[in-house]
Amino acid sequence: MEEKLLLNQEAATSRNVKINIYHFLDKFGIFLVLIGMIVIMSILTPFFFTVGNLLDIVRQVSIVGITAIGATIVIITAGIDLSPGSVIGVASVSSALFAQSHEPVILPIIVGIVVGALAGIINGVVITKGKMAPFIVTLAMMTAARGLALLVSGGEPIQALSQTFGVIGGGYLAGIPIPIIIFLIIGVIFHIILTKTKIGKWIYAIGGNEQAAIIGGLNVDRIKIIVYSLAGLLAGVASVILTSRVGSGDPNAGLGYELDAITAAVIGGTSLTGGIGTIPGTIVGALIIGVMNNGLDLLNVPSYWQSILKGVIIALAVFIDSQRHKKKS
Repeated sequence: MEEKLLLNQEAATSRNVKINIYHFLDKFGIFLVLIGMIVIMSILTPFFFTVGNLLDIVRQVSIVGITAIGATIVIITAGIDLSPGSVIGVASVSSALFAQSHEPVILPIIVGIVVGALAGIINGVVITKGKMAPFIVTLAMMTAARGLALLVSGGEPIQALSQTFGVIGGGYLAGIPIPIIIFLIIGVIFHIILTKTKIGKWIYAIGGNEQAAIIGGLNVDRIKIIVYSLAGLLAGVASVILTSRVGSGDPNAGLGYELDAITAAVIGGTSLTGGIGTIPGTIVGALIIGVMNNGLDLLNVPSYWQSILKGVIIALAVFIDSQRHKKKS
């Protein structure tokens, strides 16, 4: 009898250890992946682990990272936004037109952000009031916004921007690139919104079970419009930084950023089925993409191999997400 009790206790202890390891990897596994990649890249190339290169990685990541934060809140509601890359393009040429005319620097900043937010509002209104699938609506916005960017710019980059405007993307504050500071501030703000405010709880509730959220009295349509508007606004912020950094308003700016943003969110643990996701996870996901791109560039790996590897990582992240969803179900 005593032996049987002892065996049962050992089996229970073993199950608890497995559960604890699973929870630890579920919570901190993404951070271990980032640390592992940094160690591997540091071993493979001596140019990787330097202050200058690490700052360059985070500065490059900041633009996609800001876009990825918008993608995260959309995906948590069980939605999807394919338009931020093209929205960045049209917001870029719009803000560049005002930066070119040497107006006060605040004007092109506001124009870029407002254009992004307007695109997000249109997405949200059409999705909720038109009862249309987010995939179709944002795909249409992706096509239309890119066409509008080419129309406004005549297909050519808008150059000769004011030097003051260039400080946003190329300047430093206390030795830290300004885009990194903006990225971190936005990350903290949206982390607080998701974890400490009512609207954050509503966003998770809608993604977890939309019908239950409706029955519970939530104005789901209004919340979704707010979410898509914020995603568009963040694409506008990213466009201002990108335009300032490269010194021109390019109608092709942001090409492919929508996939990088979604990839960063999914790698960071945001579930494509909705209801699950964190801003810190998305930031780490964006850093993983940045470390991978930078490391492979330093190792002179051809771009087509980088694309193949990125595709494999996306497939792996989606597979892990589906397995996690099955276990929780």
